[in-house]
Amino acid sequence: MTEPKKIRVAVVGAGEFGRNHARVYRELEGAELVAIVDRDAARAAQVAAEFGGQPFSDIEALRGRVDAVSLAVPTVSHAEAGVRLLEMGLDVLVEKPMAVSLAEADALIAAAERCSHILQVGHVERFNPALLAIEPVINRPLFFEVHRLGVFTPRSLDVDVIYDLMIHDLDILLSIVREPVIAVAAVGIPVLTDKVDIAHARLEFAGGAVANVTASRVSTERVRKMRFFQQHEYISLDYARRDALRVRVARPGPQPEFAFEKLAAEPVEPLRAELLDFLGAVATRRAPRVSGTAGRAALALAVRVMESIQEHARRVQPNALPGLAAGLFPDVRKPQ
Repeated sequence: MTEPKKIRVAVVGAGEFGRNHARVYRELEGAELVAIVDRDAARAAQVAAEFGGQPFSDIEALRGRVDAVSLAVPTVSHAEAGVRLLEMGLDVLVEKPMAVSLAEADALIAAAERCSHILQVGHVERFNPALLAIEPVINRPLFFEVHRLGVFTPRSLDVDVIYDLMIHDLDILLSIVREPVIAVAAVGIPVLTDKVDIAHARLEFAGGAVANVTASRVSTERVRKMRFFQQHEYISLDYARRDALRVRVARPGPQPEFAFEKLAAEPVEPLRAELLDFLGAVATRRAPRVSGTAGRAALALAVRVMESIQEHARRVQPNALPGLAAGLFPDVRKPQ
């Protein structure tokens, strides 16, 4: 019996994210890591030497060599490189945020449809065991508290914290509630960079659910938590620990009794699960768990949050924060 053919993959962008993709691809039986591409030839060579594959400095070298690509270049280059790769006949997993504007996100989606190729967006938290554990018990939650806080690192500073960190939770909320967001109120400020480093948003969904979402990359501790409330129960997720707790009212009344249940969560690395999903989509031609359409929806909501932050800055501190009031992410366009 012949073994299944391995999918030939490349990683484009040999920074921190790209290096992690290369590490996981090397470990997956269904993948053959063929190439590492980066404009910095020395960096491509270094990652290739560590994890395998040939180093290249131009994506044109991938033509005819690979079947699928993880695209982990800076956000401003996602659309240009992604469209080019799709038109070369390759399936693409593009890191989040999928593009710097909705117009560029649409260009990626259109290219994937035109070329009949897979486009997956790298919202890796969708594959976190904690989130997967709570999906079977979701029952119309009406209130969410979300905190995604991190200490400052000199990575992903080409985007505001909304597009770097908060977008994970915006994507997850959209996937859980599955209703339009009818109101957004947000505030955010630069702290250590010229972009928004800490932000808070209040979202209201059409069915009445409300979410408070906080994201920071200038905190003194790392927190990755979501808590939500639904009828007669409370559920807490810890993305960092990759676990979830369900607290139910076992007996209501003046002296209620509560039942505590730790939800079963498989001990799997989210990036590994994400890349397995991508390879599965490539092999079977099914839709990935996080499609280009889902990535665009998260980006569109992030744009609304950013616009609300800019409006807040214009109202309360037009002189103190002139850069923010004018718009720190000028390439982002309003949702169509």
